[in-house]
Amino acid sequence: MPSNLYKEVALEEKQRLFDEVKADPRFETYLYGCYECGICVAACPSARFYDFSPRKITQTLAREDVELFYEQLNDDIWNCSQCFSCNRCPRQNSPGGLITVMREVAVNNGLRSMKEALAGYTRIIYKIMTTGTQVSPDMLQEDAFPDWGPQVKKVSENLDVWRRALPPETLHTTGLSWQVEERTMHELYAIWKMTGTLDMISLVDEGLHDIMEEIMDDALEESGLQVD
Repeated sequence: MPSNLYKEVALEEKQRLFDEVKADPRFETYLYGCYECGICVAACPSARFYDFSPRKITQTLAREDVELFYEQLNDDIWNCSQCFSCNRCPRQNSPGGLITVMREVAVNNGLRSMKEALAGYTRIIYKIMTTGTQVSPDMLQEDAFPDWGPQVKKVSENLDVWRRALPPETLHTTGLSWQVEERTMHELYAIWKMTGTLDMISLVDEGLHDIMEEIMDDALEESGLQVD
């Protein structure tokens, strides 16, 4: 059944975005055809909690259903956990890989739905790119992400106690998951700038991009690393 959503978007624009996904060099190694066996859905944690199916996305791309593709590009791909449990496909498809490509296309084209979906994650991006680690303990706040559950408030109120209970002293901190060496951070800054990762952030949040660029430029200048 044809999608009735996003009728205001020209078919040519939907086709252009689909062609951009299909032109990605990873595409042909991620999609070989779908048996419709449902193994990817059975393994998918997001499918258990959301109206989400990695099988449908794979089928849509295989059938080149441009209308449904555009709907999924806006509404479905952001429900993926990117855990790649779906990679147990007997046809060697990678629904998670296909979704990665679709997300990159959505970001590079500045889709409004992308900005809305990622708005809450700018604090995570900032934390990762300024510390070199993942989500830090002090981000466990009840108002951060509602889907983290009702226990977050209790945990956040006693966070320093929980962290000190961990055996390794390197984990007795709430502002960092673990300490990263300064040289490693400078190398990460250089990689993020040279690969265009920092530029992609400007498409999600220009304010965050400007802050991160200033931090990285100052650190790289101080370290003596040359980044062209």
